[in-house]
Amino acid sequence: MTTKGKVALVVGAQGVIGRNLIDHLSTLEDWQVIGLSRRGGQDRERVRHIAVDLLDVDDTRSRLAGLGDVTHVFYTAYQDRPTWAELVPPNLAMLVNVVDAIEPVAKGLEHISLMQGYKVYGGHLGPFKTPARETDAAFMPPEFMHDQQRFLETRQHGKGWNWTAIRPAVVGGFALGNPMNLALAIAVYASISKELGLPLRFPAKPGAYDHLLEMTDAGLLARATVWAATEPRCANQAFNITNGDLFRWNEMWPFIADYFDLEVAPPLPLSLDTVMADKEPLWQAIGERHGLAPHAWRDVSSWRFADFVFSWDYDMFGDGSKARRFGFHEHVETKAMFTRLFDDFRRRRIIP
Repeated sequence: MTTKGKVALVVGAQGVIGRNLIDHLSTLEDWQVIGLSRRGGQDRERVRHIAVDLLDVDDTRSRLAGLGDVTHVFYTAYQDRPTWAELVPPNLAMLVNVVDAIEPVAKGLEHISLMQGYKVYGGHLGPFKTPARETDAAFMPPEFMHDQQRFLETRQHGKGWNWTAIRPAVVGGFALGNPMNLALAIAVYASISKELGLPLRFPAKPGAYDHLLEMTDAGLLARATVWAATEPRCANQAFNITNGDLFRWNEMWPFIADYFDLEVAPPLPLSLDTVMADKEPLWQAIGERHGLAPHAWRDVSSWRFADFVFSWDYDMFGDGSKARRFGFHEHVETKAMFTRLFDDFRRRRIIP
């Protein structure tokens, strides 16, 4: 691929973040896009996909050997594991393998963008300092996001490229088969509740219903990520990127229930991963009756992640002012984001 513009290598192209990043880049006339994922994808104008196993050093090196025109790497890949400690080896290895493969061949490499999250601040461990700021101290390892950033910081010394670390809150967007898709999990849960004639109960302990949190629209995140990767002042910096508003589930949940024409009942501690384990036949019947697209149950199920988010009985938000000080001023109302996503799921015939 030869071009006088910029060439983006989007690593993790089939996830919520990667998909939306590619969609945004494909609208920018001076960009060509290459997407990496295990499944590959369908090529379109100025976008091509490569299937690769990033945990396989030889496969990664072989698949990336011809990508000498790459100018920007957008790293959004993630491998899920049962425990925080087990997340470190695969997620660090994939990033290292990509950089080891692309750096020697991409002589015009300008930037590597690393997608992170509030795990950087210990948000997954329990109550932490809020609002979280990019200058907050690290905590006792293991934590793969810290290891990934340290790797880039060390690797960048003396090089012609720079890096940014992008830290969204829970991301709202479209993707199938993604282990961290909260909006789709809520939509499927609401659809099944309606099918069973049940009110929409918040499936967690009441404390989680009442605390502050925020989300990040995938489209806004894509625009902020490209902005940071191309704004010289952002070089070698980390940025919290969020919608710009805070909410509590005790206000958002009735809004979501109203979208699905459901009543709201008081919160009840439920493990969605448990109560949804036997719902695949019911979902198939719903799909046949409503003419839904024939997606596998596993591709619309993010129950473990939803349980994780709904377990936060403490505030979960960061300070997004640094990005504004550096020049990124976009924002998205979270209620409007949910409405747009649910409408999109219906348009795609994913939910009735």
